[in-house]
Amino acid sequence: MKEVIIITQPEKVKILSEETRFKILQLLRQRPMTVWELSIALGKDRTTIYRHIKALENAGFVEELGSEGNEKLYGRTARLFLIKAEPDESVENFRQSYLQVEAERLVGILEKAGIEVTDRERLKELIKDVLNEIEVSSQPIIKKISEANVELSEIETFHFLNVLVFLQSCEMCEKAKEMKKLLQF
Repeated sequence: MKEVIIITQPEKVKILSEETRFKILQLLRQRPMTVWELSIALGKDRTTIYRHIKALENAGFVEELGSEGNEKLYGRTARLFLIKAEPDESVENFRQSYLQVEAERLVGILEKAGIEVTDRERLKELIKDVLNEIEVSSQPIIKKISEANVELSEIETFHFLNVLVFLQSCEMCEKAKEMKKLLQF
């Protein structure tokens, strides 16, 4: 399994934008699973799960790892899929929905860590805006890395993303100041 796969093709992002496929990848992050296990976890019939697994496999997101009894065992092809596709209406709808979910999760993480959030909705909005700005402005750099077939380890990806954020830091100073006011450390 690779650490990171950068996805730049809109057709591959469309495959991920289907909710069941996205949930399958989330489950496979925990451990490899069979179609039967996935169907139980998702409450869907096996033929539906099999069809989605094949779409994910054909797109390079999952692979057959072996078998468990009579069932094939499937796993992810990477720990992290970094989505950086060119703008496309269906991709953009998925991306915006995903950013909304991630903003909600990040606010939840801050709250679980005991950080008081004074205006939850405004913080979610700011986080979504910042993530969006970083993603959009980082597209050219990420595309070049993807085209060069550079393989990044998990820590290299983390550092690379930090550099991309740093490159945007001057443009986002006002948002950073506002965000700090919404958080009580």
